[in-house]
Amino acid sequence: MGGTHAENSRNGPERMDETVELEIESLSYGSDAVAHTADGRVVFVRGGCPGDVVVARVTRKHPRRLSAVVAEVITPSADRVAPPCPFFGECGGCQWQHVAYAAQLDAKRRAVADTLARIAKIDAPVRDVVPSPKEYGYRNHVELRVGTMDKRTVVGYSALGEERLVPVDRCLLLPDRFQKAPDALGGVLRFLARDPRTGPVNRIGIRVAVHGGDVEVDLWTPPGPFPRQLAARAIADATRAATVARVLVRDQPLRRDVAGVEVLSGGGAWHESLGEFAYAVSAPSFFQVNTRVAEEMTRIVVAALDVSGSDRVLDLYAGVGTFTLPLAATGADIVAVEGAGSAVRDLRRNLEDNGLYADVAPGDAARALADLGRFDLAVVDPPRAGMRPDALSALVSTSPRRLVYVSCDPATLARDARALVDAGYALHEVTPVDLFPQSFHVEAIAVFDRA
Repeated sequence: MGGTHAENSRNGPERMDETVELEIESLSYGSDAVAHTADGRVVFVRGGCPGDVVVARVTRKHPRRLSAVVAEVITPSADRVAPPCPFFGECGGCQWQHVAYAAQLDAKRRAVADTLARIAKIDAPVRDVVPSPKEYGYRNHVELRVGTMDKRTVVGYSALGEERLVPVDRCLLLPDRFQKAPDALGGVLRFLARDPRTGPVNRIGIRVAVHGGDVEVDLWTPPGPFPRQLAARAIADATRAATVARVLVRDQPLRRDVAGVEVLSGGGAWHESLGEFAYAVSAPSFFQVNTRVAEEMTRIVVAALDVSGSDRVLDLYAGVGTFTLPLAATGADIVAVEGAGSAVRDLRRNLEDNGLYADVAPGDAARALADLGRFDLAVVDPPRAGMRPDALSALVSTSPRRLVYVSCDPATLARDARALVDAGYALHEVTPVDLFPQSFHVEAIAVFDRA
């Protein structure tokens, strides 16, 4: 395979009508599949499935690699399936709907193992990926961008690999009864646009609880006038939302510089459960989007820590208490560190509502750890960017005998794993967890022991 269908002059202008026949080898950690030309150049192919034989149209050329998009599938892979979503291929919300779920899981396991080997130079045992019980309809939360097309307000997602907005009227990742919520919310925004008090709405989020069915809708807007009662009534009528909130954001539309939150109706928090623990989550606070898999994650983390009642346990980047609550239930001495003000308030309320206690330390991770002394065990769940060097150094200085690192990005996990190994820890094992079926994203739970 790898024959070129059209030639470009090496010194002439680049032509974008070149095609090449390829056999797709694997999925990359991203939206593309991987193949090689006959002369050994790697090709990142959008729309490819491992095992396909395709004709791909070259979209960009580099000295050692090409970017391409599938123009024709000559021989489909046994793992190629028909994407059920009409927006697939243009919408950037999903990248792998054309790939059978078992093949998705295999690609995610390999992505974690290969990234650890390539970046961290660590050959650690990587378990099979913990699958999601549902391949579609699994998300308890989506955020839709808001834009204008032909003078009409529309909602949707960013295009695959682009910033432009793709309008959608449904999302198959939401639970069945809410899959048409984007259409309903778009209608609400068009209705509100008639009111002169309505300023720009940048994003609109909907949360749907798996347990109990609680629904919340959040409007992300800049500060300014807004028809609060009209918006709350219209949204509740369209979505059955128990809570409607307005998140006030400064500066650029897609940034999360939160200036404040206005509760337009309801109690001001969304409620969901993970196992036996109940969580209240306010509008700006983060919560795992796949409830069923998050329940399994908490079980894996707590089991890996193997807590005894005499242990002092650190929960770093604790959020609203995903791991804090089940750890506090062990009877150990738990210290939870969290920097986001809304999450700190939610965490304290969740501990109280569940009849549990943990010492909550608000603030920046590195600064907070400087005053907290030593720990026997630690769980860290940093953002996608991973841990800052000062925070990681401060964590190592607390000297836990076992450390469980929960990561949502294999590259930053590998970078931080290398630093932990260099600081005297050994990577015991990694368990990937599939919170995001139909996308390339994968969570990983890495267990480190002090050497």
